[in-house]
Amino acid sequence: MDSKLAPQAEAPQTAAEPTIPVSNPQEAKQGKPASYSMMEPKMRRIYGEFYREIYYSEKKHLDTKTQELISLAASLVAKCQGCIEGHLKKAMESGASEEEVSETISIAAAINAAAIIDLTDVAAANLDINHFPSDGPRFRG
Repeated sequence: MDSKLAPQAEAPQTAAEPTIPVSNPQEAKQGKPASYSMMEPKMRRIYGEFYREIYYSEKKHLDTKTQELISLAASLVAKCQGCIEGHLKKAMESGASEEEVSETISIAAAINAAAIIDLTDVAAANLDINHFPSDGPRFRG
C-alpha cells in the first residue's frame, strides 16, 4: 500500500538546459537563424547598403572599436539580443578591453535608467503629481 507520505524513489534528474529567449526564435537553416524573412528583397538590399556604408565605408569617421562599443550600448538599450551578441563579439575582435566593454554596459544601463526617470517626470508633470519635491538641476530655472 503506497502512502503519499512514504518516501518514493526519486526519478533521475537530467540537467535541463535553461530556456533562453531570443529575439528571432525561427528555426536555424544551414547553421544560421532565419532572418529578414519579413522584409521584401528590395528593402533588405537597401538596409544592407545602409549597414555597409556605416560599418565598412572608407569614409567612416569612427574607428571600428568605437563603432562597435557604441553599437553594443545601442543594442542593449534596444534589447536586440542578436545585435548585442554580434556587436560584443566584433568589439572584442577589434581590441575592446574588458574594462571598455564594462564601461559601455554601464553607460547603457545609465541611459536606460535616465529614460525611466524622464518618462516618470513627464507623467508626474502631466498628472500634477509631486510625491518627493526636488530642487534638483532639472527643476532649476
